[in-house]
Amino acid sequence: MKRFSCIIFDLDGTLTRTNELIYATFNHIAEKYVQRVFTPTEITGMFGPPEEVAVEKLVGKDRVEPAMKDYYSFYETHHPQLAEAYDGIREVLEFLKRRGVILAIFTGKGRRSALITLEAIGMKEYFDCIVTGDDVANYKPSAEGIRRVLRQFRLQPDEVLMVGDSVSDVNAAKEAGVAMAAVLWDSYGKDRVLETDASHFFHSVEEFSDWLKAAIPRDGERAN
Repeated sequence: MKRFSCIIFDLDGTLTRTNELIYATFNHIAEKYVQRVFTPTEITGMFGPPEEVAVEKLVGKDRVEPAMKDYYSFYETHHPQLAEAYDGIREVLEFLKRRGVILAIFTGKGRRSALITLEAIGMKEYFDCIVTGDDVANYKPSAEGIRRVLRQFRLQPDEVLMVGDSVSDVNAAKEAGVAMAAVLWDSYGKDRVLETDASHFFHSVEEFSDWLKAAIPRDGERAN
């Protein structure tokens, strides 16, 4: 197996247990502005673009600015109670940094909420590049964010692994020509992800960690 030079991670549902926080935050806005409550399935169906796009469609352009202030306030205030890093993820990132692997994030979240999460859980410093939904013209499943990472670090697709929990992550990886590790420890679309042609599937952080240790040995060692 070729040693990966760079690993690109999705954020929500991959590195961080943030789905419940996202649902609660979105419904806080929905209840306040349009007196509605949405199911998790309905909410995930609205995302892909950053949350500001979804909120604007919900409340209208004239109210999106105050709605987003409320959104970020609720998101940050409730982050400690409703969100956390998955057990073992920090150790995975530390291992990869010790091996000299370039670490990047490609998330559909807006930059502000992504940074709130990364700073709240103390993971921002692990990443050499953070690409959010605010940084691309074409959202997942477009591979634009992956290609930005490739250009920035002058990488070839076969040097890169994408890690994510959704069908859009798989499709973005396929479009970019990079290997794909589909992680299923908290995937809201697990059944659909299992039907994809992702390169690898992992059901636990421990399983993923063990595979990485075999796939990315120390310099001079051979990968299994």
